Amino acid sequence: MNIAILLAAGSGSRMGLDEPKQFIMVNSKPLFLYALETLNAHKDIDKILVTTSKEHLKDVKDICEKHHMDKVVGFAIGGDSRQESVYHSLLGLEELGVKDDDVILIHDSARPLVSNDIIRNNIEMCKKHHAVDTVVPSSDTIIESIDKEAISAIPLRKNLYMGQTPQTFTYHLIKDVHLKAKEEKGLIVTDDCGLAIHFGYNVYLVLGNKRNFKVTTKEDLDLLQVYLNK
Repeated sequence: MNIAILLAAGSGSRMGLDEPKQFIMVNSKPLFLYALETLNAHKDIDKILVTTSKEHLKDVKDICEKHHMDKVVGFAIGGDSRQESVYHSLLGLEELGVKDDDVILIHDSARPLVSNDIIRNNIEMCKKHHAVDTVVPSSDTIIESIDKEAISAIPLRKNLYMGQTPQTFTYHLIKDVHLKAKEEKGLIVTDDCGLAIHFGYNVYLVLGNKRNFKVTTKEDLDLLQVYLNK
């Protein structure tokens, strides 16, 4: 079975908003609904679990019902970090009878333009390799500065990629790394692929695209509007 987790529990603090960015109305729809509709319509997705804040749980449930998101079978309450939110989501999947070899696709609701091809390729690659990350080649030279004043290193651009979501794993693997992370006090990584690598798993690449960008700033909202208007 292929199960999608849609993370919609962020605060939107970096945008200076009064409400979480996933609930910003874009063309009369909340932002999170764009990715959710794509997941719900995808032929390879069997079930969806939506993770949101306690304060917005009822709103999210109402929106899912109103827009007939029939593959949404469960909800989870997010934590103080992305890592905690995913862990809570995995616990929610246990209540739905998830199996060890099920494919778990984890996507950020702030990436509204995820494509059907990206979803399909994640699932296919995960069945082969058990852990995959969606990436795009870096088009810019990346500068490292440890002290934030001078350049420490300039890695070869041909070896660098920009990480996106979905990140996709077999359930046994992603549950294993999150349980180990709970035991390793103070371990914080930025995403699930980082956890998998930390605990010795290989993570393989799935090619994303630039349309699958993350809405983080108000300029990103303008860019999203341009794409939608096309």
